[in-house]
Amino acid sequence: MLLLPLLLKAALLHLVNSFHPFYNGFYYNHVMNDDDNGHEKVVDFNGVRLVVETSRDPIYSFSGANVTLPCHYHHEPESEAKHKIRIKWSKLRDDYTKEQDVLVAIGKTYMAFGDFRGRAHLHQTGQREASLLISDVRLQDDGRYRCEVIDGLEDASDVVELRLRGIVFPYQPPRGQYSLNFHEAERVCQEQGALIATFHQLFQAWSEGLDWCNAGWLADGTVHYPIRLPRKPCGGVHLAPGIRSYGPRHRHLHRFDVFCFSSTLRGGYPRGCATWWHPMSLLSLWIWHAVMLRVMLSPMHFPPDPALLLRGGFLPGTPDQNDAGGSQAGVPGRWR
Repeated sequence: MLLLPLLLKAALLHLVNSFHPFYNGFYYNHVMNDDDNGHEKVVDFNGVRLVVETSRDPIYSFSGANVTLPCHYHHEPESEAKHKIRIKWSKLRDDYTKEQDVLVAIGKTYMAFGDFRGRAHLHQTGQREASLLISDVRLQDDGRYRCEVIDGLEDASDVVELRLRGIVFPYQPPRGQYSLNFHEAERVCQEQGALIATFHQLFQAWSEGLDWCNAGWLADGTVHYPIRLPRKPCGGVHLAPGIRSYGPRHRHLHRFDVFCFSSTLRGGYPRGCATWWHPMSLLSLWIWHAVMLRVMLSPMHFPPDPALLLRGGFLPGTPDQNDAGGSQAGVPGRWR
């Protein structure tokens, strides 16, 4: 009877001795530290931190212009880089899918990709600078960019936003109100030399005076309309001014108008719009465009801080589908 407990104790001691020491999360020398002979070598963590900094404020530009997105790096505490610095610029997508590669660089050698080939250049006029120069800016360049700097095993990044100044204009096709699905809306904006506006572009246009009661597609597949003067046909008189939202809509089945964005100052107004827009609505849009043209040409113009408007409660909730032109998409409503 005494033999069985002794055998169990011996088996347990054997199992314990066969295990590796307990891992507490601090065995850094086990990570990517083997030399060519298979022996481990310990990484020297010297406490130096790589810091990357870009502009906290958006960078503004126009279609066809050249623009520089600033990016600088340094070490804390101050020290010289021990490796050849690698730099990568990428453009973030609005739907948070895979980032679009813009440019990669090692030292002074760099390569641009895709639509940025021949237009994106590394701008290094100062020490520890990794800025991105984009020439012949295009409408689709609007957005957020990540500057990533890699020094050996250390890497850090920061994000800067490029915004294009321009005009947001509502578009309704000749066949009538609420007759465009999302893909058709993309096409008609391109036919106007424009792109579907983003929410930020519509918000900026609203903050500068745009008031439009018909709902339209935006670039992320959501549907909105901007209201400066609350009134009964546009969500009711008791809601604060703001961007009314229908939220995401089915890109094939649902039909609305569209808000387009153009950054090219060509003069005139969207082709054919006078043949089907109500005269008072068209006059209102012409007046707003005239004001916007003056604003765009003014070097002292600075857009308002959206955070201030948000704190003021200017972005109310989702309106009833009975507002903005009828009880359902495709049913013409009253002109406001």
